[in-house]
Amino acid sequence: MTRVKFNQPARPFFHLLDDWFQEFPTRNPKEIVNGIHAVPVNILETSDAYHLELNAPGRTKEEFKIQVENGLLTISYDQKESKEQEGVKQIRREFSQLSFKRSFTLDDKIDENGIQAKYEQGLLKLYLPKKEIVANQPKQISIQ
Repeated sequence: MTRVKFNQPARPFFHLLDDWFQEFPTRNPKEIVNGIHAVPVNILETSDAYHLELNAPGRTKEEFKIQVENGLLTISYDQKESKEQEGVKQIRREFSQLSFKRSFTLDDKIDENGIQAKYEQGLLKLYLPKKEIVANQPKQISIQ
């Protein structure tokens, strides 16, 4: 059997602390913005619409609040208090349903009245249709 020696350059002490804190169980700081949990979002564009997918498993469609006001689309979820079961002791909790709020500025191209939402398999999907672009036809003006 051949032994392979891996030479790693000497690292300063603060890198050792970084490695230790990376392994420390905590929430990813990118997931929390201004004290509010930020859920991941995908935004796709097709020729007729924008499609927004928000990853929020374990919820029901009635728990979401979606509103459009002054060109701002806001999607939110308020965490409900979990009921403790009598005689059951929680040993470890690695997943939770934290409250979140995400806002998106809508472009003038989007038809706010045509926005649709659907929740399936842990994804909240929003359909943001584009307004039909009416080409301005040249207008002949008669002289009187």
